[in-house]
Amino acid sequence: MWLRVRAPFAAYRGFQAGVYRSTMPVMPPSAALGLVLNLAGIEMRTGLEQVTTQIRQDIPHLELAIGAVDGSESEISTLYQQLHSYPVGSSGKELKEKTHGAKYWIVPVRRELIVGLDIIIGIREFEGLFERIRQGLRGELNDRRYGLPFAGDNNFLFDRIDVMDSPLLTHWYEKMEVDSEPRKRSQRLTVGIDRLDNSKTTSHLFAPISEPSIYPPLNAWIWTPKKPD
Repeated sequence: MWLRVRAPFAAYRGFQAGVYRSTMPVMPPSAALGLVLNLAGIEMRTGLEQVTTQIRQDIPHLELAIGAVDGSESEISTLYQQLHSYPVGSSGKELKEKTHGAKYWIVPVRRELIVGLDIIIGIREFEGLFERIRQGLRGELNDRRYGLPFAGDNNFLFDRIDVMDSPLLTHWYEKMEVDSEPRKRSQRLTVGIDRLDNSKTTSHLFAPISEPSIYPPLNAWIWTPKKPD
């Protein structure tokens, strides 16, 4: 199955702190997995009663390929925001009383975002998943679902998600091997997320192919969150 996914704005950030928050240039496999399962009405969260939700261990392991549509003119821009937080340590403690319980540490931060997201997600079949995705996009799933699909940040929504008979010319992101030659626009993309222990989050180095192709090369297909045993 091929999905064309478009959004005016998107942001896919790794776990990071500081006043500069970067974004990956394309939807990573971990986010593509979440989107696909959301469309199919498959709950991937567990520990909903806890502050930090985890990902269920029994979710489908999918083989995905991801790439940017050729000629999409997607680009990364930045914006400034005020970050309201509770500081670590004693910084700014003299401000605490003035805010009457609100977050009292306010700093300007710079955040990257993708403008004009236009990607193709290739999905290899998994036990009737394709039909569930089609039903989900048509609003015909009777299963309980949660929330809207969003493009990384929950204030960025998709314009269109279309099922395609075949993909367009696409700059597919290939997984680079240890002995691969350096390539332009290489980027580490997350494949599996662990919100409780970030050391268990998995990522690989990817790079887009220089000449677009309709179908993804072999190294563009990646198992997420991991290859099943």
